[in-house]
Amino acid sequence: MKRRNLLKSIGLTSLGLAGLSPQVKAAENIVAAENEGDKKKKEPWEPYGRTESEKERDARLLAEQFFTPAELATIAALADIIIPRDSHSGSASDAGVPAFIEFMAKDKPELQTPLRGGLHWLDAQARKRFGAVFTACNSNQQTEIVEDIAWPEKVKPGMSQGVAFFNLMRNLTASGFWSSQIGIADLGYVGNVPNQWNGVPDDVLKQYGLEKE
Repeated sequence: MKRRNLLKSIGLTSLGLAGLSPQVKAAENIVAAENEGDKKKKEPWEPYGRTESEKERDARLLAEQFFTPAELATIAALADIIIPRDSHSGSASDAGVPAFIEFMAKDKPELQTPLRGGLHWLDAQARKRFGAVFTACNSNQQTEIVEDIAWPEKVKPGMSQGVAFFNLMRNLTASGFWSSQIGIADLGYVGNVPNQWNGVPDDVLKQYGLEKE
């Protein structure tokens, strides 16, 4: 099973797309293609369907900045390893997942220490193994580190912090992705779509003597 399909099944069962916060349900990101090759323009993620007081709080949180640009770059790199772009859909970063995780860290401050600590752990591992921060490592080196923390049942001694961080990132990435427009399209969910009704069929009208004039 492909990673995307595995995460999709997890997200729709044990995790649930709204298990972390009401804001998860509100995730929406509009991604427009630019005319420069495969480059994507990412619109700011912001929640919707909110009360006025919630909108005021959301606006305040969106105006704040928690993660540094370097930390957001690491989040984007890891999120795209968790849900990469494929022929069917965009990647986690295409869907605005880094901005979603930034918002969640401010909406739920208890996530801040585990997330920032995990990012530091990731960079420390990358420096120890390859002499560079995670985002400066090549894809094979990044994957090697991720493989050591992505499978809790196979965890090596001393990797428990990395496993806990990856579990949190995986859950947030799945929640953010499959509640975005890109993720909803990936699921094939179309919502409530009205049928086109052309009136009572002619044969039924004729049966009851109600032929159209």
